[in-house]
Formats: sequence, C-alpha cells, structure tokens
Amino acid sequence: MKKLSALLLVIASLALVACGKGEQINGHNTNTAYKSIRMIKNRLPTDNRIEYEVSFWTIRDSIKDDAEFLSTVDGKNPQQIVELGKEFYQKRKASGFKEYEQYSSWEEMIAKFGKERIEQDRSKSKNKKDQVDSSRDNVMYKLDNI
Repeated sequence: MKKLSALLLVIASLALVACGKGEQINGHNTNTAYKSIRMIKNRLPTDNRIEYEVSFWTIRDSIKDDAEFLSTVDGKNPQQIVELGKEFYQKRKASGFKEYEQYSSWEEMIAKFGKERIEQDRSKSKNKKDQVDSSRDNVMYKLDNI
C-alpha cells in the first residue's frame, strides 16, 4: 500500500511538472497571456523587466488582431519576446513610425523608459510617505470602540 501511494504521488508530481509551461507565455487567450506576462515579469531580475515589458507591448501594439498576436507570443520565453520586440521596433522605425523617431536605437528607448520608471517609483514612494505623515496630523479619531 505504501508503494502504491508513493507511486501515485510521483506520477501526479510528474504530470504537474510536464503540464506547466514555466517561463513561457500561455497564449490560449488574452487573459492568460497577460497573466503569464505579469508572472514572468515578476520573476525576472529587475534590470530585465523594463526591456521585457516594452518588448511585449511593442509586439502587442504592432499586432492588433488578437488571434495573430496570441499565436505570435504563445510559448515564447522572455528572451524570445525581447528579440521579437527588437525586430518589431526595427521594422516600424524603418517604415517611419512617428513614435520611434525620437530614439536613435532600441537601447536608447529602453534607457528612457527605465528612467521614467525610476521617476514614477520615486513619485509613488514620496506620495505614500506624504499620506503616512498626513495621517499622523489628522485629529479625527474613530470613536467606535468607546
């Protein structure tokens, strides 16, 4: 009996491991694609997140049709998404895409978005600090417990 339960546990574990896509985008539908993008992004080192995210949205902005978009990103890992993002960037820049005229290269665009993200994070943390400080100065008290 012990051997049977151990065997079932091993089989179930192998089945779960075999079914998981791991670090690949699940392009079954747009919701699963977005969820897997978010999950993968959160697992990436901080330095790689911006490029990955910009790559994904560059692809998404280039491919408006959901079915085509999903088939393009389905099963791709982070490195493949970045490579595709660079390809789409180059194609759109060569075709005169107005939004990319301000950047001389992919790396420059990524650096700009990285700086913007840092500024956003600073602004958010400053706002949170201000909110905490203002709550200390608040003279309104909850009198529910009295």
